[in-house]
Amino acid sequence: MTAPSAHVGLDAGTDPQELLDGLANAAAAALPASVVDRVLDVERARTLADRLAGRPGAVRSVRLAGASETLTVRRDGGGLATEAARVSGGVTIARERPALGAWLQRFVGEVAAVAADAAGDTAAAAAALGRLGIRTVDAFRVTDGDVHRGLVALTAEAATRLPAGEAATVGRIAELLVDALARLDGATGEPVVVVTRTATTYLPDTLRSYCALPADWAATHRLSDGSTPLGALRRQLDALETAARGMRDAAVERDAAAVVVNGRFLDDRFRAVDPGLELR
Repeated sequence: MTAPSAHVGLDAGTDPQELLDGLANAAAAALPASVVDRVLDVERARTLADRLAGRPGAVRSVRLAGASETLTVRRDGGGLATEAARVSGGVTIARERPALGAWLQRFVGEVAAVAADAAGDTAAAAAALGRLGIRTVDAFRVTDGDVHRGLVALTAEAATRLPAGEAATVGRIAELLVDALARLDGATGEPVVVVTRTATTYLPDTLRSYCALPADWAATHRLSDGSTPLGALRRQLDALETAARGMRDAAVERDAAAVVVNGRFLDDRFRAVDPGLELR
């Protein structure tokens, strides 16, 4: 699953003005349209030349009123100044100035949380993270070239970051996908594609979107349907396990059409979260 062109590849080493401009554009694209005007504030310096040319002007600050804290980054001389503030009842009760890399990591989590809250499902966070384009350490990356090794590493990481029950489900999903691919060894076409896509995109995206959420928020928040982010994760993992088991069983029976049907079930589920996403 690839995100649209809003992906900008931002990190702490990016030129300060380029980072601010890119962050403002990417955050606006990543956040749900229903809340972006309420939670995102972008301040620009617009010169006369900008006005005459119809340009929006250079971004001077970006402020996100996130789910658990308010994050601000602004130009400060030749660099950038960051702030993370916890607000309660309109009053700031704690304020800190994290390093830019740590601030960006927290920004990722807050965008994911806002997206999940607006949609009532943490699956929406995957689409938001894809559009945001901030480079962070990706512990759940699985590549087409080495699915087996990638799933082993993903399962080990899940065991350190998820409750035991959910980590065990991830392990079962990984085993089913590895078994399905082994039984499809030598096959070509859509059956292999849909199993590989589940291993390299749908399972990692599910874990990535949940683990990006602010920990306290994920543990205590109630989504619009009354469920918790952990409950939403369980539903997503259950759907993945059902589909992965169906793929494996179909592969055992050498039923290519059934493998594809189970893969398409997941395609439809992810398209429902964001119809604009393109499938690899």
